[in-house]
Amino acid sequence: MSAAAPVWSVDPRTGKPREEVAVEATPQEVDQAVRAAHAARGALAGLSVRAVFLRTAADLLDASAEHVVEAADAETALGPVRLKGELARTTAQLRAFAEAVEDGSFLDIRIDHADASRTPPWSDLRRVKIPLGVVAVYSASNFPLAFSVPGGDTASALAAGCPVVVKAHPDHPATSELCVSLLRRAAVQAGLPEDVVALVHGFTAGVELVRHPLVSAAGFTGSVRGGRALFDAAAARPVPIPFHGELGSLNPVVVTAAAAEERGEQIGSGLGASMTVGVGQFCTKPGFVLAPQGEAGDALIKALTAAVSDTDAGVMLDHRMRDAFVAGVAERAALPGVEAPVTPGAGGEHTVSGGFLTVPAALLATEGEHDLLLEECFGPVTVVARYADESEIGAVLSRLPGNLTATLQLSSAEAAGEGSGSQLLAKLTQLAGRVLVDGWPTGVAVAPAQHHGGPYPATTSTSTSVGATAVERWLRPVTYQSIPQALLPPELRDDNPLGLPRRVNGTLG
Repeated sequence: MSAAAPVWSVDPRTGKPREEVAVEATPQEVDQAVRAAHAARGALAGLSVRAVFLRTAADLLDASAEHVVEAADAETALGPVRLKGELARTTAQLRAFAEAVEDGSFLDIRIDHADASRTPPWSDLRRVKIPLGVVAVYSASNFPLAFSVPGGDTASALAAGCPVVVKAHPDHPATSELCVSLLRRAAVQAGLPEDVVALVHGFTAGVELVRHPLVSAAGFTGSVRGGRALFDAAAARPVPIPFHGELGSLNPVVVTAAAAEERGEQIGSGLGASMTVGVGQFCTKPGFVLAPQGEAGDALIKALTAAVSDTDAGVMLDHRMRDAFVAGVAERAALPGVEAPVTPGAGGEHTVSGGFLTVPAALLATEGEHDLLLEECFGPVTVVARYADESEIGAVLSRLPGNLTATLQLSSAEAAGEGSGSQLLAKLTQLAGRVLVDGWPTGVAVAPAQHHGGPYPATTSTSTSVGATAVERWLRPVTYQSIPQALLPPELRDDNPLGLPRRVNGTLG
């Protein structure tokens, strides 16, 4: 029997291993982790203990901020400033879910009393949402905190009352180990078994996890290829499970001719900042732009050129992603009719430089070799398609896949209702889960009204992974019919001992 493969922490700034952190989990170890989590699920039944757990986890992460940021920066090269902000977002998210648990609205309790006067008569019906069970969470490469071990999938699943087994991302194993140790310590301090959160490493472990019969749902953030393989595995199980995957997104931007005429330089500068932030490794990076031909569009291109040229070369999350970026932009730049006002690619032995490509929009209006430009390229690059008229905008938009975001840049008159702004907004709404006007999509506020998802391949479901409603992914509704009061869950009893919001006979109270 061969020894388990070691898991190394690697410095992306040099490509050299830093330390051996763990070993890849065997199928037996994955099974043990899932079974232990399954056995611990009853401890999460109480709403109050979940809230205490989530707040304690946030407190411990904040108290260890220096060590967490140091570990994450060493493995991702994202920088202390960015990572401090990400940690603050992560702990705020944990506390927000604690508040959501205490509020109880996510249970969507509905009670309809028996009514013999109806035809046909109604029995007494009481509906509530219950946890699915063990949730598998697959960490993201580009957010080692907010979309990884202590991130939104984990926080929302725990808020729903589901234990979590996290598959660590190979780009930040040491950060993952540190964070899971803090979450498990928080569980114990809250009076819960530490096995309500567990961590496994390795590709094989990830496959075993989604196939395990006691795993009831999965959350994933990553590539289309990897996410689709896991999605298919989840669907192929003897008992299929929900798979909530965030896979890829172009995040298109449409700049109207009037907007370019009115503030083309401002739009070009804003685009340059948005597409290069975080070395272009945000899932909401604007990767495709429809901009007009002519002088107004030229002014936008000139400002974009200046903004991107002034951006320093940066280190990507790992050398595999760097190589894929360099190869991807080279392949796109070689297509007929494609130009590179600022050439993206290798900036040095370990870095990449940002840039952008331009192409006539007419070349993208029908299927052909230029379809590669309609696929996400992870890193600091965007494609600007120059259109001659609005018919070309519509033709290209009709060929785009689903996206997390879509942005519309309008003139002040169009924003006031003149022109075709409303029609363009309607077209973009069909493409994305979040639609913006006169802004930029990078940065996702953790707010109750937030939706971070979109049509495939942006996500594999209609759910959000950010915001209070992310908890709904890990719940299923159950209706109790004609159940004696003494046997009902406390959430559904007439005296409402938990004081939860409920809709009774159609009235919210």
